[in-house]
Amino acid sequence: MAVPGAMATATLTLTRQRNFILGALLALAAGSWGILAWQSYSGPSPSASGGTASLLTMGMGVPLFMAMWVAMMAAMMFPTAAPMMLMFARLQSSQRDAGRPYVPAAFFVGAYLALWGAAGALAFLSATLIGRLADQSPSLLTNGPRITGGIIILAGLYQLSPLKAVCLRTCRSPVSFILNHWRDGRRGSVVMGVQHAAYCLGCCWLLFVLLFPLGIMNLAAMGVITALIFAEKSTPWGMRIASWLGVALVAFGIVVAVCRRHFLAAR
Repeated sequence: MAVPGAMATATLTLTRQRNFILGALLALAAGSWGILAWQSYSGPSPSASGGTASLLTMGMGVPLFMAMWVAMMAAMMFPTAAPMMLMFARLQSSQRDAGRPYVPAAFFVGAYLALWGAAGALAFLSATLIGRLADQSPSLLTNGPRITGGIIILAGLYQLSPLKAVCLRTCRSPVSFILNHWRDGRRGSVVMGVQHAAYCLGCCWLLFVLLFPLGIMNLAAMGVITALIFAEKSTPWGMRIASWLGVALVAFGIVVAVCRRHFLAAR
């Protein structure tokens, strides 16, 4: 009877750990949405003197932009990344219960956030350079709707690409990722966190690029993109949704590019 009792205790412990980690991830995501809402309504606004770069970065400097970027990633990505993080924590708990070396989940999660933070730094640098180039070349501003339409079309085509399909399939299957990318030790856990973040980034990066013309702190746009990412990664028909979204983006991008006069008049 001792063995079943020990198994029951171990199962209860794993359940508690899973619930704790899931609760922490959800609390972090909810807190991040709260921070984003506060920043959206009370943070700095773009200034005309700051030029186009200020419009693209919503008037934020590097430290505030990076803080908001990490909060945005936590709010938008943790709900869909939670299954992978929970599986990693569960496997490491099994290692510890068996008396073998284990690694806290913080190494995996920290590496995951670090790569998204690096992507945020690249996004800020790109927005700044593009903004300065636009200020020096009025033709870029005149053709803004056409360029925006081109970006939307590119995002739609990427949705239909083999690379997107590979990244999405990996993100949708934590078991497959574990089987193909498992590494032991703390360094291995960091590598796994970076690899999984890279797949998530490969899955969603062009959708996040759309936030710049729509507004990096646009909560409505962020909510729609979050819902789409969740549907792609967490529903049985996620692969189809990705394809449908790609077709819809290509069609919408064509409309934006062709009807540029209307969009210029609206501005």
